[in-house]
Amino acid sequence: MNIQAQIEAYITTQPEPKRSEILSLHKRILEILPGYKLWFLDGKDEKGKVVTNPNIGYGSYIIKYANGTTREFYQIGLSANTTGISVYILGIKDKKYLAQTYGKKLGKASVTGYCIKFKTLKDINMGILEEAIRDGVEAQRENG
Repeated sequence: MNIQAQIEAYITTQPEPKRSEILSLHKRILEILPGYKLWFLDGKDEKGKVVTNPNIGYGSYIIKYANGTTREFYQIGLSANTTGISVYILGIKDKKYLAQTYGKKLGKASVTGYCIKFKTLKDINMGILEEAIRDGVEAQRENG
């Protein structure tokens, strides 16, 4: 199954209204980041054990590990979680940046160093979320 088919299958497994909201966010992120690489991680490790929620990924950047190794990974991630939806913005060096810059403006969302978590789209300001996504991609481009 190709990545697009995996993403569609993942979205259709979500219960409503989460399914419609993830589909809406997916389409919006594709509009914000046209032509960016798509990823799908099923949440399983190499032994097939579930270790995380499945993720849809957008874009690409190189993670540099302390031991000197590198790995390509997505920049923006989208995932359903038990209480709602998570949007990951990876590659921002300052772990306080997202929370300090967007935390209060986003609405009812929990913001950590790289994750924006919310229950439903109506709880957040979509324009601010889009701004955070664009900002994260631009910051990574500058740091890249």
